[in-house]
Amino acid sequence: MFRKVHLYLTALCTCITTAILIVMSLLYLYLSEKELYENQYRSFQNDMNTIATSLEQQSVISMEWLSKMESRGGYTFYALDNGIPFLYNRLAAVSDFADTQKLLEDCLAFYQANFAVSLADHDSDSAYNTCYHVEFPFNPTGKKYEYHISVIELNRGTSSLQLLILSPLDFLQKQITKQRVRFFLIDIAAILLLTLFSFFFTGKLLQPVIESRRKQTEFVAAASHELRTPLAVILSAAECCRNADAKRQARFLETIKQEGDILTSLVNDMLTLSASDSQRFSFHPAPVELDTLLINTYEAFEPLAAEKKLTLTVTLPEESLPLCTADADRIVQLLSILLHNALSYTPEGGRIELALSHKKNRFYLTVSDTGIGISAEDKKKIFDRFYRAEKSRSVKGHFGLGLSIAAEIVRLHHGSITVNDRAGGGSVFMIILPG
Repeated sequence: MFRKVHLYLTALCTCITTAILIVMSLLYLYLSEKELYENQYRSFQNDMNTIATSLEQQSVISMEWLSKMESRGGYTFYALDNGIPFLYNRLAAVSDFADTQKLLEDCLAFYQANFAVSLADHDSDSAYNTCYHVEFPFNPTGKKYEYHISVIELNRGTSSLQLLILSPLDFLQKQITKQRVRFFLIDIAAILLLTLFSFFFTGKLLQPVIESRRKQTEFVAAASHELRTPLAVILSAAECCRNADAKRQARFLETIKQEGDILTSLVNDMLTLSASDSQRFSFHPAPVELDTLLINTYEAFEPLAAEKKLTLTVTLPEESLPLCTADADRIVQLLSILLHNALSYTPEGGRIELALSHKKNRFYLTVSDTGIGISAEDKKKIFDRFYRAEKSRSVKGHFGLGLSIAAEIVRLHHGSITVNDRAGGGSVFMIILPG
């Protein structure tokens, strides 16, 4: 299932980023091509201004001058004197090509229809000697970027010179095509990289979900296993009660009560963790005296320690401590969990020590014992739900949830909890809480 979700998220992420990339690329190409066209058109207009000024200053239009102007800008010139083509046109072989001739005629027709200015449009004084020019794009096939056209009109008395200048834009089209190809290749490479990144990123994104699902499956399996044993004992004892005498029935009922208490403890622990997972964990921080909490906890557990022939001690700093912002009930619950474990896994004659210290705005609470200790491998998993070291599985009533609850309580207090070996044997749990 997660593999399909992974592939789906990869495809979705790739499609979204690809769509954004393509839109941005097209937008850039549009603006870039528009700017290239406008720059070329402005450059063409500047050239035409220069040619028109030079032409106006010429008393005689020579073929040498026309050839020089034509070769300088890569233009095609077509000159008419009072409507009669120049000899230069025939010598340059322009009129020998039917397609070029037709193009020039179409340009002149377009100019006459849209831009031509008659002498009547000028006043009588200026009409004697006038020079003006018009530039316009010309696309006979309807395509983009084909030609820039300029028509220069020079009137001197009754003489009229008309110069048509044709600038093909093939080079601009080639430049635009190369730019599009480059962007296409860049986009293809970017899409491939985005696909790989999306696959890696969505995989990392799904890891917590996969891990949560794995833990949930393990939790259900472990909970089912833990519930099965006391339920089997209760059902067996209830079955035996049917044919037992009063004395044996009392013994079976006591067994049922004991196993019921175990079930109640397990269900309460599971409900506590469930509340934590759903962000409904009861937590009410307030300024508290941690030394007082430790003394109260010590007094509550000292009789249990004595009953199991264990020595329980508490060590507090001599100086007065500042108040700690914490949930008093949760801190007591945390210490109770650690002390219950210590009482369960410390053999007779052992020692359990409670200690509190304060350094650099941090409170340090430790619970150490001289018990069986915890292996390095077990230390990595001891705070996982339902995890219990093999050598401690025989201790009845411990389901591997207590330390998970303890870790959750510490997390809510923005603290940390660690477990280390005690010199001489046993374990040391240290809780660090912010001051």
